[in-house]
Amino acid sequence: MSATAQAKTFKVGMGDPMDSDQGALAQRFEELVEDLSDGEMQVELFPGGQLGSETGMIQDTRIGKLDFALIGVGNLTPYAPRLGALTMPYALRSHADAVKATTGPLADEWNQIAEKQAGVHIVSWLYSNFRYLTNSKRPVTSLEDLEGMKIRVPQNKIMLATYQAWGASPISMSWPEVFTGLQQGVIDGQDNPDIVNYTMKFQEVQKYLTEVHYQYSLQPIVMGVRTYNKLSDEEREIIDRAGLEAQLYALQFQLTEASQARAAMEAEGVQSAQLTDEDKWISIAKEEVWPQFYEEIGGKESFDELQKALGH
Repeated sequence: MSATAQAKTFKVGMGDPMDSDQGALAQRFEELVEDLSDGEMQVELFPGGQLGSETGMIQDTRIGKLDFALIGVGNLTPYAPRLGALTMPYALRSHADAVKATTGPLADEWNQIAEKQAGVHIVSWLYSNFRYLTNSKRPVTSLEDLEGMKIRVPQNKIMLATYQAWGASPISMSWPEVFTGLQQGVIDGQDNPDIVNYTMKFQEVQKYLTEVHYQYSLQPIVMGVRTYNKLSDEEREIIDRAGLEAQLYALQFQLTEASQARAAMEAEGVQSAQLTDEDKWISIAKEEVWPQFYEEIGGKESFDELQKALGH
């Protein structure tokens, strides 16, 4: 950094607590930005929804009121519909798929879409693993077990349509309201990765967990294009480099910490189960859900290209 540059402070808002994988990514990002800038750029973290809902934080970054928001990609899709390709059920089927979809040429493509459609620049991606289903009613090992169950989903049309196609009763609910909703029985269940489920203490209000592999949870750190463009070339370079290095750190964190979070939940009484008929879940997703959203996410051809790039 130049000797004349004034120290700047950047705020990062996120929905999860500091002991979550969001917290791990955000802390590493903070360290890297401050180290790479020799302290000329400072980062302040605001976990646990202190700065509002994810939707609210996205809006604040778009207008420049907030510097960074760490949010689920599903909450970004109302502003950048083409990013919905990443939330299509069974679009991503492994850690390797998730990494390939968010690095190299594909990462550049998503960023161009986010900048053009949503007015935000993607700085980093958090790999949060698959969104596993939890509920308080009964073990879910087949489609029949899910019938009529009230499941919380983000404000994401694709996820709503997916659960509807499977026979559940999905309810769109903002993230800060989910624990209370589960506690009060407004909703029966929700889906999130193991680390999120554990750090949000859902084991206190959910008894059953099912490994459903329909959506790999990706959570980008975004910065408003307006804010990003006001930075110097050097500042932008520092932020992008810090984002990429934090992204690699977060992947390693996920691979080591998720199993520990699951074990801790099971120790507190959560019963884990596997699906016996996931082929049915996949078939319904492909035949009933995918065709509804091809046009919205850039066309069938575009989605087929993503699937081909991932080797599906």
